[in-house]
Order: sequence, then structure tokens, then C-alpha cells
Amino acid sequence: MTQPAAPAERLSHALKPRQLIMMGLGSAIGAGLFLGSGVGVQAAGPAVLVSYLVAGALVIIVMNALGEMAAAKPTSGAFSVYAADAMGETAGATVGWLWWVQLVIVIAAEAVGAAGLLSTVWPAVPVPALAVAFMVAFTAINLLGVRNFGEFEFWFAILKVVAILAFIAIGIALLAGWLPHAPSPGLSNFTANGGFAPRGLAGIGAALLVVVFAFGGTEIVAVAAAETADPERSIARAIRTVAWRILVFYIGSLSVIIAVVPWTSEALKSPFAAVLQAAAIPGAATAITLIAVVALLSALNANLYGASRMIYSLAQRQEAPRWLARTSARKVPVAAVLASVAFGFVAAVLELLYPNRVLPMLLNIVGATCLLVWTISLLAQLILRARADRAATPLPFRMRGYPWLTVLALAILALIFVLLIATPDTRAQFVSMALLTAAIAVISEIARRVRRRG
Repeated sequence: MTQPAAPAERLSHALKPRQLIMMGLGSAIGAGLFLGSGVGVQAAGPAVLVSYLVAGALVIIVMNALGEMAAAKPTSGAFSVYAADAMGETAGATVGWLWWVQLVIVIAAEAVGAAGLLSTVWPAVPVPALAVAFMVAFTAINLLGVRNFGEFEFWFAILKVVAILAFIAIGIALLAGWLPHAPSPGLSNFTANGGFAPRGLAGIGAALLVVVFAFGGTEIVAVAAAETADPERSIARAIRTVAWRILVFYIGSLSVIIAVVPWTSEALKSPFAAVLQAAAIPGAATAITLIAVVALLSALNANLYGASRMIYSLAQRQEAPRWLARTSARKVPVAAVLASVAFGFVAAVLELLYPNRVLPMLLNIVGATCLLVWTISLLAQLILRARADRAATPLPFRMRGYPWLTVLALAILALIFVLLIATPDTRAQFVSMALLTAAIAVISEIARRVRRRG
């Protein structure tokens, strides 16, 4: 069981419900939507909408499962703690360390990626300088306190939501023929060039492998719930508010893209810009680039927060060095923040020195980690909910459709893992994740036995 935090190891409870809600919404709207959604369209054609519906339904179920556990037991370790409670300390430590490793690598990728995108608009500043500046700036934001982090995430999410709503509105106006200088393409692209599903179930499956990763990061809401003033109510409100909006934003924006841009078009390399150009919107490419930069920086900010809280929780449970659990006068785990960003700094510098060699290799190792985190979270919810029901324990937030929706989500994840193994391009990613998971589990178990003997 987790030991109570000492006074010098306690976190703040300064996050507001509005910040938690927008964090949940913003975490599901990443740069992958603005820049990478065209890959899914090219894989499945218009039937990519089916892939997004499946992935979106999966994420909504996962968020509800995490929400049920987070409302009952708010903790910065979130699914790591729930896995430990349900399946033992090794399972909890393994998923916690695995998620931390993924986030610190992704932090570096986001800093370098945002710098590279911004340099196309602002070439006067070198990419390395921008990447370092981003890392330093968001480290400072996280060190100033969770309230500052929450406020930055709130406004980042607002910008992304406004951008998507504006994009959907422009798309509707274009399709309806309301734009004077842009003829309406109609809806023929939904069935042209081979029909709605030109590549059949194989295409939908291939697209699912692409689009499911766009939703990675939504689990951070469960981590942040521990620093919310009223987590029992806030997490339930966040889940209810966020879940359906995720589907609306993704399905709405993808429907516009499919209607305007043929699925066989090379313009899908930058799908949002292609739609805005078809609508005769000046500066479309620049606008989408800047929005993607905002999305990457928002993710960097959130992932640094999530990584620091996870390793802080691991330290509290003696699964990481104890000094990482110390907090400042602002109730910020300073050592955990600095340890998390330090790894990201090293990875970012290596990527800048050896472009397209270091980060792709590291990202390939941890790429499928979010799928394993979701799987373990769902298994933990099945076990903990069954225990609560047997003991007649009241829960502040109960997931609807239990246990059938949880089982359905696990079945979808099993299908995705099968696709990962069956697809030559992603097989190495699955094997790398499995080896890393096994290594962390073995090291964690050995370290625990050594501690007990000492």
C-alpha cells in the first residue's frame, strides 16, 4: 500500500475544474490531428471515419475506467497505483516506469518538432536555440506551481479547440457554397475513387494503427485529478464533458477533410492546410504550422507535468530514489521535474547532433506504450470494481456499462496488438515494447527484493 506523504512531500490542490476539463480535451487534440491525419485517410480512404470511431470509443471507455478509479482514489501515480492495488507492486512499478520513459522521450521529440516547424515560419532563429528555449521555458512553468501549469494548458487547449471549430465552420461554409471565391466540391469524394472503403477491412485496420496513437496522452487527466481541489466531482465532470466532444472534433474535422480533399490526393500530406487553401483562405499553410506548434508545446507542457508526477509517485512508493519525492514550498516536486526534463534535454541534444537517428529509434521503442497503459488500466478497473461491488463500497463515479464496455475495450486493444504484430512495419515496435516492459519488470522485482533484505 502507498504510504501517506510526509509534509515535505505533499502536492498542491490548486488545479481548477475548468483546467482539468480543458486538459482532458486538449490532451486528445495533438499535432498528429493537424499534421498526420492525412496518413490515416490515405490508408483507408473515407472509411478512416470508422477507424476514428473505433479509436474514439476505445479512448472514451478508457477515460471512464480511469475516471472511476481516480474519483475513488485520487493519486499522482494514477494507473500505476491502481495496477499495484489490483495486480501487485511489480505491475504498478512496471507500468509507471514504462510511462515515464515514454514521456521523457516524447518531451524531446516535441521540443525538436516544435522548433523545426517554427523555424519554417521564423528561419532567423536556429532550431537548436528554439528547442532549448522551449525546454527551459516549460521547465520554468512547471517549477512555478501546478496552478501556472494548469493555466497554460487551459489556454493552449482553448486555442486548439477554437482552431478546430473554426476549421469545421469554414469546411461547412465551403461545402454549402457560401464562400464567394471557392466553389463547393460537394460530397462526391465520400464515394469517388473506389467507394467509401476502397481498401476494405484491411485499410480500416491499417488506419486504426495510425489514428489510435493520436489519442495518446488522455490518461494524464487521471494523474492531474490528484491536484484538483474536488477530485471526486471534478473528474466525473471532466469525463462527461470531454468524452463526446473528442468524437465531435475528430469526426467533424475528418469529415470536412474527406469531403474536400480526394483520398488519393498528395495534398493530404498537410490535410488542414489543403482544406483552407481550397477555401481560398490566405496564409493557410502558415496558420496550420503555428497551430501545430501550439499543439506540440501544449503536449510538451503536459507530458513534463505527467512525467514528474509519475516519478514522484514512484519515489513515494520506494520504487524510485526517495529524494525524487521531495517538494518545494510551492508544493512542486522540483527534483522530479528536473530529473524528467534532464533526460529529455539529453535526447533533444542528441537528436540535434544526429538528426533523424536518435529520436526515431527511441520513439520506436516506446511507441506502443500507451496501448499497454490502457490495457493495464482496464484490467485494474475490472479487478478493483469487482472488489468494490463485493464489499458494497460506494463509488463517487461509477462507469456505465461495466463490465461489458471494459471487456469490449480490451477486445479492441487485443485486435490492435494483433495488427501491430501482423504488420511488418510495426512488428519491431511491439517487440521493442515487450522487451522494455520485461526488463523494467525484472529490474523492479529485483530492486524490491534487495530493499526487503536490507
